[in-house]
Amino acid sequence: MPLLLILIGGGVGAYFFLFSKKDKKEELPAQSKVGIMMDVGVFTVNLADKDKDAYARIAITLELSDEKVRQEVEKRMPIVKDAIIDVISSKTSSFVRTPEGRENLRLELIKRINTILIEGGVRNIYFTEFVVQTT
Repeated sequence: MPLLLILIGGGVGAYFFLFSKKDKKEELPAQSKVGIMMDVGVFTVNLADKDKDAYARIAITLELSDEKVRQEVEKRMPIVKDAIIDVISSKTSSFVRTPEGRENLRLELIKRINTILIEGGVRNIYFTEFVVQTT
């Protein structure tokens, strides 16, 4: 009799283990879901090179956490654009031409814009156009 109970218990356990209807797709964490994209525009900015004239033409799209942040960015758009121009114009052409320089620029822009917004909310910045010219 005890052997029969063990076999039945094991069979039931195996059945639930192998054929459970658990959804194998786990919910993605909120951070991995794509946020709201907001085009900020194209910026043509003189760079900080001392020995030559240089400028950058950069199109920027912000990835925002939610609609509330999008509305806040819209309200503060002149301040956001001023901050973007300020940060880009402080860099040299040799700095922004490297992948490390562009990544550093991206992180600095995110940090700067999030300080302007009451609750932050800029998840990422995408450069959809990036041209540097020196003369």
